[in-house]
Amino acid sequence: MSRRLPALLAAACLLVAAGCGDDAEVVREDPIVITESGGPERTRRGVADPDAGVRIAVVTHGVASSPFWAIVRKGVETARRQMGVTATYEAPDTYSLPRMERLIDEAVAQRPDGLVVSLPEPGLGAAVRRAVRAGVPVVSINSGSDVAARLGVLTHVGQPEEAAGRGAGERLARAGVRRVLCVNQQVGNQGLDDRCAGLDRALRRRGGRSWVLGVDDQDPRTPKRIAGAVRRRDADGVLALNATTGGLAFEGLREAGLAGRVRIGTFDLNPDVLQAVRAGRLAFAVDQQAFLQGYLPVVLLTQRARYGLFPVHGDVLPTGPNFVTRDNASRALELSRRSIR
Repeated sequence: MSRRLPALLAAACLLVAAGCGDDAEVVREDPIVITESGGPERTRRGVADPDAGVRIAVVTHGVASSPFWAIVRKGVETARRQMGVTATYEAPDTYSLPRMERLIDEAVAQRPDGLVVSLPEPGLGAAVRRAVRAGVPVVSINSGSDVAARLGVLTHVGQPEEAAGRGAGERLARAGVRRVLCVNQQVGNQGLDDRCAGLDRALRRRGGRSWVLGVDDQDPRTPKRIAGAVRRRDADGVLALNATTGGLAFEGLREAGLAGRVRIGTFDLNPDVLQAVRAGRLAFAVDQQAFLQGYLPVVLLTQRARYGLFPVHGDVLPTGPNFVTRDNASRALELSRRSIR
């Protein structure tokens, strides 16, 4: 990882400080930048023009109903307002790689000044390479930190997922947990699979092991499925890979009379998860700072379009993992209610 990243992170924190106090709801309008001449303008290709309107396109795999991706959108919208640019946000109605590829191609056809894209699976690489070959500057976010540089993106903003899973596994192992169920709501998503792989590596170093349970986090039968798998594997730990399944895991284990005997950790935050962490019902939640994953790429691509400035190339700008525990859950809960954490 580049030695330049600590300085960049410090600068990013200063930028975000102003945005984190803004409680406005995310809106879907397509804003127009009005220049001093009184009319909308586009950035002139190849010319650093701070007075021209900058257009950023964002395409992710996060469905509209996801609380996590609502926070990413809040970051995009906050940066859009602060930087005075036009930003569009598109995602499939349901998880679909072909649909996401089409959205990327459609965005590139509009010749934006920058493209922000998540990388849930390696199969999306061809669409990203087409964007790069078309001369559109690309920043990737969320999943895909291990493949982003090979695709020609400028930088990746997100959480290195294998390391995050390893960190969660080490935390569970230190608590004496050795047999863990990794509850994956989207098997095949490279980032989520990497979390389970990191968990398993950490546990095996301590003589433990893990198993992957694929679930549908919208299926009402999921809590019972989790509890049943815990019984079959005689697991003493559960790691859920999003906030929804974290809540479902606790619900299932509580109904089965196992909640006090099985240690539960989860990725991602929402108010219910944070209340459970604060109360000790969940051991921890892993915060990858979704707000920053939406906010920072818009800021970076805007500065590149206006001034030709960009701090890192081919590197990872990590937004996590950050562990929320009983000690710091109250502060995170306050920000979660404002769609910032």
